[in-house]
Amino acid sequence: MDDHSLDEFRRRWQEELAQAQALRKRRRPRRPEVAAGRGEQPSGYLALAQGLLEGAGRPPAPRATRAERQDAASRSRSPPAREEQLVDQLIRDLNEMDDVPFFDIQLPYELAINIFQYLDRKELGRCAQVSKTWKVIAEDEVLWYRLCQQEGHLPESSISDYSCWKLIFQECRAKEHMLRTNWKNRKGAVSELEHIPDAVLCDVHSHDGVVIAGYTSGDVRVWDTRTWDYTAPFLESEYEEDEPGMQPYVSFVRINSSLAVAAYEDGFLNIWDLRTGKYPVHRFEHDARIQALALSQEDATVATASAFDVVMLRPNEEGYWQITAEFEVQKLVDYLEIVPDTGRYPVAVATAGDLVYLLKAEDSARTLHYVYGQPVTCLDVSANQAAFGVKSLGWVYEGNKILVYSLEAERCLSKLGNALGDFTCVNLRNSPPSLMVSGNMDRRVRIHDLRTDKIALSLSAHQLGVSAVQMDDWKIVSGGEEGLVSVWDYRMSQKLWEVHSRHPVRHLSFNSHSLITANVPYERVVRNTDLDNFTTHRRHRGLIHAYEFAVDRLAFQSALPVCRVPGDSVAGYNYDLALAFP
Repeated sequence: MDDHSLDEFRRRWQEELAQAQALRKRRRPRRPEVAAGRGEQPSGYLALAQGLLEGAGRPPAPRATRAERQDAASRSRSPPAREEQLVDQLIRDLNEMDDVPFFDIQLPYELAINIFQYLDRKELGRCAQVSKTWKVIAEDEVLWYRLCQQEGHLPESSISDYSCWKLIFQECRAKEHMLRTNWKNRKGAVSELEHIPDAVLCDVHSHDGVVIAGYTSGDVRVWDTRTWDYTAPFLESEYEEDEPGMQPYVSFVRINSSLAVAAYEDGFLNIWDLRTGKYPVHRFEHDARIQALALSQEDATVATASAFDVVMLRPNEEGYWQITAEFEVQKLVDYLEIVPDTGRYPVAVATAGDLVYLLKAEDSARTLHYVYGQPVTCLDVSANQAAFGVKSLGWVYEGNKILVYSLEAERCLSKLGNALGDFTCVNLRNSPPSLMVSGNMDRRVRIHDLRTDKIALSLSAHQLGVSAVQMDDWKIVSGGEEGLVSVWDYRMSQKLWEVHSRHPVRHLSFNSHSLITANVPYERVVRNTDLDNFTTHRRHRGLIHAYEFAVDRLAFQSALPVCRVPGDSVAGYNYDLALAFP
């Protein structure tokens, strides 16, 4: 069949299909119309097209002359690919019409898409095997784009970014399976971030693969473990350069996608904009030592606590930093967190001894919880809730618990756990919905079910108390006071692997493909400066480790380039990091 005959056939069958649909609408039957073969039989070009769609036959060629028949007999038959091309074209033409065959009735194509959007990937695959028309509907780009968005693949992409979202979905699933396998088998690369000579690690924080560390020398350093090509590894302060060794210790450091913040022992606060350079954009001074520091992970809001004052800072519309709110509390603040997704007015939660405050920028400090003689031992917040551990004291011992409060209603929702030891860490923000993970001085990691107010799982994880913990939909990573980092598959209650270092684990953060851990020493004094730098560092100065489990992102199966030691360093410090962790 030549191109002219194909166009003529398509035109004729489209006309007959439109006439048949108009006739059925005028008749308005009492029951849905049955498909061909069970009721009224179509005729003409419509019957031939339906037979092709069902695999019954081919469209007839126009009556040829005797010479054409002889010429056709001398040539081989047309390949079956021509027929398949015609069938695909008929299906596309059918989709362009107002109605699509759907079971024994006619439905608009958009309505069929709305029905199919409630199916998951397995159900879409089964529907694609029903017929060629259903296959076209089940492989529509809108359906697979929605599946990618629902499962968290490429959340910032639009539907026009890729031409085949089904293939993109399959690639994302394969990559997710590869990362999970690498996590379980500890397959990837591990690197130890470079330390500053003659300085002890004071505090570490990370956000989305970017790590910030503060030292006793007053230095603040930043690494970008996503690319290992960061332009400002050292963040400069405004202290005089003619006074070496006189800079105060760094008390706290925090970082998000655009800002880095460091608090010093003398009450000063430096704020850097990571997009503009390594010099601070704002400097704030307290009269006393800063006891707590918080940085919003979504916007440019900083909260500090010094003496009996809590201050919130953020830039105005012109970019100038100013005090948004200032609060006065009754006791010294121990923990301070900024509530995410609060809009224009920032909200923070602070604990001071046995008091828990809710701090709203447009209001005064309000007491969220208070029980005399029961101090708060840990704190974490989410968009709507706050969770904190409470130590039980007094004649009537009720056991140490974790209280979950609603920030909107300002009332207690749950009382979780009944442990003998103090709860030292709790993670509510990064936990799956309706779950929360906590660590205790009794060496156990617990998963709490917020729906039933019960402990879903309890693991004996460490030799000493648990100092840091985080979980996702299938694993738990915990750090202990003895320096042990453990990775668990909590669905199987099985430990996958562990790594031990000298100092307590004070920070850990992970995502689907990377893990950041920091071992911060108790003492902030450099010992035995005459010893080899490497030995001194390993024993007394703290460690920061970066794990990468996405093998396709790595250039080498060893230390990342930024962590390699230059050849002119001391021989005892030049070592292979790949051998440090079996």
